[in-house]
Amino acid sequence: MPLDRFVLILFIVVVAAGATIWLGAIVAASFALPFGAVALLPAALVGYVVFRVVADRLGNAEDDHYDDMK
Repeated sequence: MPLDRFVLILFIVVVAAGATIWLGAIVAASFALPFGAVALLPAALVGYVVFRVVADRLGNAEDDHYDDMK
């Protein structure tokens, strides 16, 4: 496994753990405060952007081509 792919996987795991804690805090606060569910929209947008960035990087054959050139 190349080092860049290992670092990408490690980064995804760390971000997912942090996002889970952050999202859990937002959900807990949304039950305590009225209109707290509005805070879920930015959380969903951040999750979508992270997903698209990772999916684009893993599915881009052109980047892999230039990574293989040494």
